[in-house]
Amino acid sequence: MLIEQQPAFVLHSRPYRETSLLLECLTRDHGRLGVVARGVRSQRGRLQRSQLEPFQPLVMNLHLRGELASLRGAEPTTAPFRLLGDAGLSGLYANELLVRLTERQDPHPALFEAYAQTLARLAEGSSLAWHLRRFERDLLAALGYALQLDCEADTGAPLQHDVLYAYRSEYGAVRCGPNEPHAVRGGDLLALHDDRMPEAQGLYALRGMMRELIRFHLGGVELRAWRVLRGALTRR
Repeated sequence: MLIEQQPAFVLHSRPYRETSLLLECLTRDHGRLGVVARGVRSQRGRLQRSQLEPFQPLVMNLHLRGELASLRGAEPTTAPFRLLGDAGLSGLYANELLVRLTERQDPHPALFEAYAQTLARLAEGSSLAWHLRRFERDLLAALGYALQLDCEADTGAPLQHDVLYAYRSEYGAVRCGPNEPHAVRGGDLLALHDDRMPEAQGLYALRGMMRELIRFHLGGVELRAWRVLRGALTRR
C-alpha cells in the first residue's frame, strides 16, 4: 500500500543493516509504523538522515507491506520543535511512552494531535511536569484506558477537594489515609480532569499516581526515561 504525504514524527531510530535505519514513527492516519529508511547512513544519504530526527514535523511517502514500511521520501513541514535540556528529556519520555504503549498500525488521529501539541508546549520551556501529566492522561484515554477523575469509584459520589484518594488501576479513585503511597487530593484529580494546572504539591502527587498507572499498563516494566530523569536529578 502506498501512503503519500502522511504527517509524521520520528520517535526512535536504530541502525539497520549497513547503511539504513529502522525508524519508529507516529503517523496521523496509520498510527505507529516501523519504517525502513534505506541508505540514509551512507555518505549520499546524510541530508535525508539529518531530517529524520525526533521532534521534526514531517510529511512522509511510504510503501507499507506487511509489518514494515519503506521510506520513499520525507520533507519537513515546519522548523523542528526546539526542546533543550529538561524539555528535551521530557520529549524523549513522551516518545518512549508512545513506542511502549501503542501498537503498530493502530490509528489514533487525536493522539497524533495531542502529541504535536505537547511538543509545542514543551518547547515553551515552562510547566514541563504539567504538560507531561496532560499527555499521559490523553494517551491513556486514546488507548481506551481513560481515567475517571471526577467521582469516587466505589460510591459514584463527586470527589471532595480536600479528601485524599488512591487511584486503583482499572477501578478508579477510592478514599484513603495519609500514609497511602501515591495518595492524591481530590482537588488535584479534579484539576487534571478540568485541564487546570494544580499547585506544585499536587503536581508531584499526580506524577507518582500516573507513574504507577503507566507501570501497570506496561506489566510492571520500568521505562528507560524514568532512570535517565532520576539520574539527571541526582547529579544536580
